Amino acid sequence: MENVITIDGPAGSGKSTVARLLAKNIGFYYLDTGAMYRAVALTASRKGINLKDGKRLGELCRSIDLHFKADSDPPRLLLGKEDISLAIRSPEMDMLSSTVSGVKEVREAMVILQHKIAKGIKIIAEGRDMGTVVFPEAKNKFYLSASPDIRTDRRYKERLERGEFVSKSDVDVELKKRDHQDKTRTIAPLRPAEGANIIDSTALTPEEIVEKMVCYINLAVR
Repeated sequence: MENVITIDGPAGSGKSTVARLLAKNIGFYYLDTGAMYRAVALTASRKGINLKDGKRLGELCRSIDLHFKADSDPPRLLLGKEDISLAIRSPEMDMLSSTVSGVKEVREAMVILQHKIAKGIKIIAEGRDMGTVVFPEAKNKFYLSASPDIRTDRRYKERLERGEFVSKSDVDVELKKRDHQDKTRTIAPLRPAEGANIIDSTALTPEEIVEKMVCYINLAVR
């Protein structure tokens, strides 16, 4: 699958920023799959759907009207005509999205949707199971990691920039909970994909990471 490049990793590893930069650098589209799960979590929460009710969640995923608008960076996510780009970025949606992404019916429906999106275009698929589950045959797969302190600092700054009032210690606790939930869930746990290039982003700028990725991609072409 030369039309798909996957980037997985935990929160705060820098994968979203890097994925957008890489997409611009090589002329691919950017697919933020984490935002898609957050949208499902938001909609389920609004509709009062029990997050353990796989049948109803699956039906929701098959009927949900999601699409990205690439007129900004990062791209806006619309639910129908509503821009939910900010609504999905709350700490509550962070944890709820991890919960719904571990539901079999949700995962199955979203994988089908992500495959449809990727059909006929070149994409950078960023998430937590892009290389392991959704696009395991992708020619170029990456996994970003970073030290816990750096990840906490990055996420803390992101939330301050969004106008949130939060302490760094609270962010640290939330990240640890999210990591545990992502890595221990039964379905599609967070881990590096087989054959993935693992990059530690702790001491690297996004531009330096992209440069490394482009080198790996060029080598794979030879």
